[in-house]
Amino acid sequence: MAEPGLAPPLRVERLGPEAWRTYRDVRMAALIDSPRAFWTTYAEAAARDDASWQQYASTGPATWLAVDEGRPVGTVGLFAAEELAPGEVYLVGMWVAAPARGSGAAEALVDAALAHAADAGFRRVVLDVARENTRACRFYLRRGFALTGETGTMPWDPSCVEVRMARDLP
Repeated sequence: MAEPGLAPPLRVERLGPEAWRTYRDVRMAALIDSPRAFWTTYAEAAARDDASWQQYASTGPATWLAVDEGRPVGTVGLFAAEELAPGEVYLVGMWVAAPARGSGAAEALVDAALAHAADAGFRRVVLDVARENTRACRFYLRRGFALTGETGTMPWDPSCVEVRMARDLP
């Protein structure tokens, strides 16, 4: 338990309209830190105006922020894309700041997303991860995801091969 007057340790919060600036800042940091991990480029995100960030925070996909001692340190989201089979949802936008890696933030973010997906009636969560990101691949395997054998490439960088992973939900 945190001492009175101090921020609690690591927690995961669902993104709401009031946190759009925080989400924007975390997303921009993620795009700078790990540019080959996202389908959006830093330049594309930097071109968005405040209204689009506000709209995303208000009406966009379910998104969570990891906050450690009052500082945002990571994010993840769920996206129900039309190309997925019924009952499937993408885990997207997963990122944890370098100083918070190994802190449990990644586990807490994925657990929040998986719990929400199950509660929302999804039966399977899928994700795409850069094959070169071996740390992330190992993390997802430890969290119960399995390789599906499907691959693809980043739309803006065909040299970045992604592998698809999936996890069935109870």
